[in-house]
Amino acid sequence: MVFFNKDEQLENLGNSILDATWAAFGTLARNQIALTWVVYDPPVLVNTGGALTPNAFWDHPVRGFTYRGVERIYPASVVKLFYLVAVNEWLEKGMIQQASKELERALRDMIVDSSNDATSLVVDILSGTTSGVELPIGPFETWKYQRNIVNRYYQSLGWEEMETINACQKTWGDGPYGRERAFVGELLENRNMLTTNAIAKLLHSIVGGVAVSSGRSQAMMALLKRNLNDLPADTEENQVTGFLGGGLTENAQIWSKAGWTSQVRHDAAYIEIPEQRPYLLVVFTEGKAQAKSRAILPFVSKLVADAIASL
Repeated sequence: MVFFNKDEQLENLGNSILDATWAAFGTLARNQIALTWVVYDPPVLVNTGGALTPNAFWDHPVRGFTYRGVERIYPASVVKLFYLVAVNEWLEKGMIQQASKELERALRDMIVDSSNDATSLVVDILSGTTSGVELPIGPFETWKYQRNIVNRYYQSLGWEEMETINACQKTWGDGPYGRERAFVGELLENRNMLTTNAIAKLLHSIVGGVAVSSGRSQAMMALLKRNLNDLPADTEENQVTGFLGGGLTENAQIWSKAGWTSQVRHDAAYIEIPEQRPYLLVVFTEGKAQAKSRAILPFVSKLVADAIASL
């Protein structure tokens, strides 16, 4: 069971969007895209500044569409969303000291600029581990157990969508070394893996103001906000150009976290367009050609925005 209801209208719209995307991008194979789309029909109970209790929020039905939404895919920097929520949970529960200036700086850089170095510190703080030289078997087993703490947290939520995810690795520019290389596995079998449904559910909880607490959800939303009108000059890194924000008009508002490597290009976003229903969209694409393409995600995003206007 996914957290949203499927319906015929969104199934038809979603399938036609996918068909149009495959028609426009000949190199995109059927198994190189995954998508989860959630529509917030009135009365809209998201982005309310925490007006709802968690029970009221989770009991309120939403509808959605998914294609390959349960496929495990390497998420690149989208995993940083999971570390963001986990840090806020640890702070809320007193599992780490109150937010220091350095932790606040790292969280901001991890989400706003997608810094891998900042993420490294965040993962160290979450798990009480550090990178370094390879470890003897005993200490390495302890280290690995500690590093899986974020996975245990998401399992503890009891959400079906979280059962298959893996969120325990740092994100790298050049790749892991030492104990980190041993931890990811000879064949990278222990890489981070997420599904678009799992990401959609987590983002849904943040937007709903029920991730950790209302105040912490709002603080996370503030970090995820992208400005479509005043983009940084560095188009490689602004998480809008070539991503879902690139397919929106300037009057739209977007809160998002993108991820990309030489093999994948992904984005997860909550979007508001004036006079339209707000919606949540997670799109993953895989393959070298797709990773390079700055056209696919904006193309899908524009079609989804057009579909929203038709509802």
